[in-house]
Amino acid sequence: MPNHKGAVPRQILADMLGSQIKGANAEHLQPSSLDLTLSSTMFRMPGTVQPDPSETIEELVNEVGAERHNLANSLERDVVYLARLNEKVSLSRGVYGYSNPKSTTGRLDVHARLLVDRMPRFDKVPEGHSGKLWALIVPRSFPIRVHSGSPLTQLRLFTGDTRLSELELQIEFEKGKLLYTSHGERLSYSDLEITDQDGSIILTADLTSNPVGWECTSPSEPLDLGRQHFYNAEQFFRPVRCDGGYLHLKKGRFYILSTAEFVRVPPHLACEMRPMDDRAGEFRVHYAGFIDPGWGYGKEGKGKGRPLTLEVRPHEDMIVRLRQPIAKIRFERMLVEPDTHYDAGSPNYGIQSGPRLAKQFKTT
Repeated sequence: MPNHKGAVPRQILADMLGSQIKGANAEHLQPSSLDLTLSSTMFRMPGTVQPDPSETIEELVNEVGAERHNLANSLERDVVYLARLNEKVSLSRGVYGYSNPKSTTGRLDVHARLLVDRMPRFDKVPEGHSGKLWALIVPRSFPIRVHSGSPLTQLRLFTGDTRLSELELQIEFEKGKLLYTSHGERLSYSDLEITDQDGSIILTADLTSNPVGWECTSPSEPLDLGRQHFYNAEQFFRPVRCDGGYLHLKKGRFYILSTAEFVRVPPHLACEMRPMDDRAGEFRVHYAGFIDPGWGYGKEGKGKGRPLTLEVRPHEDMIVRLRQPIAKIRFERMLVEPDTHYDAGSPNYGIQSGPRLAKQFKTT
């Protein structure tokens, strides 16, 4: 492995299959991540819980009195489930991992967080960790049906701190052409009106699309994750439109929105959406949040970015206005460029303008 720090790309992940990563299928490799899949072993939990530093997940299941769940039955709304994943890891020294829900998982308002033995933190695989991987799953807006082999989360591996400093971000703006307007105009570092000066980029909400977003109606019928392009949007969502240039969001509801800015991720970088702090307001803006190398880059590098989907849940009634900060992203270095990138294939969300629902819904 190259002797410098960065996020591990697809071709090195492929070399790790069977040794540091076991039980995985090469078909589940992405440009800089590995999709993790559900096994048939699942438990209904009494609540969200994490293991203590001396406890395995199996010991935790016995301790809290979890009940076995049959995958033939739907996962109920606001009920916590724990699933063993098909993949295991045996990481070498200097390699650690983080997990994110897949984009589809977030767009369905399903919380899926990784757990490993003796780690009282979600979504973290410690350096040199060896053992099984588990996912804590909570459908928030409606029941869902999952299957053995369903991918809900993705694992990313690293060899060091991959984050860019503010100066490095400024350099990458000129080198990588990171941000565009919806009209294809390139944005420079100096165009950023609001910044936290921490190597991140603050984005705003798109208020011009028709509709500008979707509000979940929280139906009681289950959605089957195995059915692509099957459901009509109106079965689970209703369109949201601006009212006089303002967007009114209701406390506790779930919304799909889009960024006004178009993000371009060159292949030597990856990108992650980060939580907004309470200075921006009381809301959650993403549940997935990882953006692969090559997003909005174009097959030949001529792309001018693509908007990011926002999965928003306000903790208080909220009015969103033009140019108001609503999301935050950070770019990170790749160890080496992946041998393929997001736009090089035929991705599910490769054609995206405005708010886009999950791939289970019919496109119009």
